Amino acid sequence: MAIKSLAADSGKGGEHLLGGLVAKLAADDVGFLTRIAVVDQFHPDLCRALTGADDAPARLARLMQDTPIFITSDASDASEWCRLHALARDAFRLRLTELPAEQQVDLHARAMAWLVEHGMIEEAARHAHAAGQREKAYDLAEQCLYDAVVQGQQQAVFEWLELLPEAELERRPRLRLAAAWALALSERHEEAGRLLAPMLEAPDVDAALRYEHALIVSGGAYYADEPDRCVALFKPWIDAPPAREPRLLQMHANRLSMLAILQGDPAQARRHQQAVPRGAYGEAYGYATRWGDFVTGLAYLWEGQVKLGEDVLRPALASADADLGRRHPLACMLASLLAAACYERDRVDEAAALLAHRLDMLERVGTPETALFGYRTAARIAAAQGVEHRALDLLEALYAIGDARRLPRLCVASLADQVRMHAGRFRSETCRALVQRIDDILARDDLPAGPLWRRSVVWLQAMAHVHAAVAAQDWPTVLAVLDRAAPLVDDRKLGRVGIEIMALRAFALDRQGEDGRALLLEAMNLAQTYGLARTFVDAHPALADWARRVADEAAGGRDAGHTVPVARAVPPSAERTAAGPRAVPSMVLTPKERAVLELLARNLSNKEIAQAMSVGEETVKWHLKNLFGKLDAGSRKHVVRRAQILGLLEGME
Repeated sequence: MAIKSLAADSGKGGEHLLGGLVAKLAADDVGFLTRIAVVDQFHPDLCRALTGADDAPARLARLMQDTPIFITSDASDASEWCRLHALARDAFRLRLTELPAEQQVDLHARAMAWLVEHGMIEEAARHAHAAGQREKAYDLAEQCLYDAVVQGQQQAVFEWLELLPEAELERRPRLRLAAAWALALSERHEEAGRLLAPMLEAPDVDAALRYEHALIVSGGAYYADEPDRCVALFKPWIDAPPAREPRLLQMHANRLSMLAILQGDPAQARRHQQAVPRGAYGEAYGYATRWGDFVTGLAYLWEGQVKLGEDVLRPALASADADLGRRHPLACMLASLLAAACYERDRVDEAAALLAHRLDMLERVGTPETALFGYRTAARIAAAQGVEHRALDLLEALYAIGDARRLPRLCVASLADQVRMHAGRFRSETCRALVQRIDDILARDDLPAGPLWRRSVVWLQAMAHVHAAVAAQDWPTVLAVLDRAAPLVDDRKLGRVGIEIMALRAFALDRQGEDGRALLLEAMNLAQTYGLARTFVDAHPALADWARRVADEAAGGRDAGHTVPVARAVPPSAERTAAGPRAVPSMVLTPKERAVLELLARNLSNKEIAQAMSVGEETVKWHLKNLFGKLDAGSRKHVVRRAQILGLLEGME
């Protein structure tokens, strides 16, 4: 509680907020805390080394017990470690800067010596640099930064890039490789190749270095969304890496899997992952394995197999969050894929939680695919919640990212999803203008070269034209453009989009007076098999409404001529979106209570609500009881009326 009160008004500065607490401390305790604040984390022996006092461990233990400014380590194997609360740390570091310069240098030197002795090389290097021991600092950085980057700690390398003179990078190959890896897997990917070029000019360059160069620069090409260049750069090494070390074998499989996805063969991508060795081969291997999980999950989502994708991505994300941190680039990229899978399975609130406070990381350091997944999923979540202006704003943000990072595919994807969204409201002129923008982009002469990149965008262009024709209710054109789009989608093995095309073709046939029910039922069955709950409502609300009616008729026995098992056409939340009443997200009602409220507003009985939500009637009664209590209502109609008055329910006539 003391720390919370201290943090309540951080604008006044840590020194001001902690003034009363510091005033109660003995002067030697203040001096002790000031000196040990030179390091980020404290250990009793490290405090003894910093202060030169044998009683330092006992003093640290007493202050930890008496002063509410310490945070202990959560790690079971580091129970003796602790750190200062951020406000206290900043306040004592301000005092540290007031010490004579020679004392500050001595403290950094003491920290460096102890950390080196205990194998904490990267932290030791930073203290050596602060102590003015630059040569020692660069030696230590060279020892640890390569290992850091292959274990996923790119940020440490970026921090050192600000400190390392160009001359040091030139004469330290291992440092240069570390820097190149970090740059390649970021928005600064273009710098990686330039940094490595001088190393390859030497006459005695071995195969291992050339192979690693190919890994780095092809990774940079992937981040640049240049699939043809990515494949070409790695092609000489596809048969086998020059070494058989487990980490390299996993990295090799990861790159082969990514190339397979780029070439439209997600099943082959998974086969590459099945061929690598399994075992505990160290942190670097573990990080490469996480990338393997990422590629496997992406391959499943590529095909529309969201159930299988979730099975891979959920444990991978839990592990990455725990070990790397929630905002680590790889954790954010795994979250973008898992959020897409959860959204497709109609777990909208969970998908939103997965993306919370992560979109900015995807914007800066996510691969093009994960930036696209993240922003498009966030936009569709907003649309599903009835906040259309927010959805369009997120899609415009995706366009801006594509423009800023020179990734035109993201611009095309943004516009294509905007077309789809406007087509759902039959805004034909808006759709026509957006499609024209897509056509103009793809007619430019500054686009990435090669057939693979072209294949990655022409299907988006074709689907945008499909939705524009739907908006104009020009059903013959819809069918004609679908005929052109289907082979493009099949070529890319885009399973979800293939089901959407099947459903849209059935819808267009029905709208022009032909029988599309059998085709729709097949699409519904495939969607159920893959776990795709939102495909139809996202394709078009009117399609979802028709699919719901067909499903209800088939379930009621009026479609006995069909032997295909009938899936639910749309999830309950999608039905509610199409039908009108929508519960506004708030802290007042739980997601289940909002779902019951929306169905209640449609005058459904308890039994009908239970069927729509796939729960028992007793569960519905429990949620209704909670709604009566929270809204102070005495009847079902009173619940709906009170929800409207309180702004918890929208879309009522």
